[in-house]
Amino acid sequence: MSKILIIEDEAAIRRVLVKILSEESDTYQVEEAENGLAGIEKIKKDDYDLVLCDIKMPKMDGVEVLEAVKKIKPEIPMVMISGHGDLDTAVNTMRLGAFDYISKPPDLNRLLNTVRIALDRKELVVENKMLKKKVSKNYEMIGESDGIARIKDMIDKVAPTDARVLITGPNGTGKELVAHWLHQKSERSKGPMIEVNCAAIPSELIESELFGHVKGAFTSAAKDRAGKFEAANGGTIFLDEIGDMSLSAQAKVLRALQESRIQRVGSDKDIKVNVRVVAATNKNLKKEIEDGKFREDLYHRLAVILIEVPALNDRREDIPLLVDYFADKISSEQGTAKKSFSDKAIKLLQNYDWTGNIRELRNVVERLIILGGKEVSEADVKAFASK
Repeated sequence: MSKILIIEDEAAIRRVLVKILSEESDTYQVEEAENGLAGIEKIKKDDYDLVLCDIKMPKMDGVEVLEAVKKIKPEIPMVMISGHGDLDTAVNTMRLGAFDYISKPPDLNRLLNTVRIALDRKELVVENKMLKKKVSKNYEMIGESDGIARIKDMIDKVAPTDARVLITGPNGTGKELVAHWLHQKSERSKGPMIEVNCAAIPSELIESELFGHVKGAFTSAAKDRAGKFEAANGGTIFLDEIGDMSLSAQAKVLRALQESRIQRVGSDKDIKVNVRVVAATNKNLKKEIEDGKFREDLYHRLAVILIEVPALNDRREDIPLLVDYFADKISSEQGTAKKSFSDKAIKLLQNYDWTGNIRELRNVVERLIILGGKEVSEADVKAFASK
């Protein structure tokens, strides 16, 4: 059922619009407001999928209504109703965020088509918001330890900026979660988040992967191909395991950071890119610099902000929260009832040596849920945790 509100001071036009829309579909629930103030009160109290609003009204005109709605419920599409003398104003409302405008007297086909398109758009906006919430939950950082509290605080401060961030920490600590949180809390969150695992790409292909190539640049280059930097334009590129990147690729990344320009392999044409760079590594880059394996100038370009993610052994107080989170997530994924863990089982898990960090803990929790009893006990942990 789609809820539509008509804000119009002329009763005759309101009646016509209500009749047209009600007869068009029994899924349209149409309500009326005789002026802008009444319309705003209704919008504050209820959720609407579409608002049709006249421009010229006493007390509060349509432009003022549009501006108010965009502040309180910006997701509602607004279609403005304009008289012949209001055309310039109607066009201006589009700049202010109106979905569309229709002229009086309304053309039946244009009106119904505009309503259908606006309702489809509202549905898409809602779906995208729900999807974004799901995505955000997938990258939720669980924990209340001092180390995690510091990271969350730093993310809140750094995310709104375009400062480059280098994330360090052992394997399995959740460095990619930090990168995703930085992106999702940034002004670039509507843009793409492109991930590149530098360790997983052969050194001879890393430059093509990052910067793209032109046809004929090398034997297998059958056609022009854009790289990850171009794909991330307007968003964030996450260079994971950057300590494994070849020195020649490092030089090109350095140029991209200095000039905001890249060149595809085999081309001398510059391509301008607007990308925020977040990098991560489990290596000691200062030691890599001493050994001649990492460029010092690139390190200083990347490490404008340094975020260190602690090992799980250094934040054992977070383990009960993590176990509960993983138990809930795993049971949901498998469609089974959530299992609880006894206090002794939790205590044993807190004393375990987590060399594999969060990744290892999740695997152990899944194993215990599958193999353990109705309530995971201390005996279950002893039997299955170390396997």
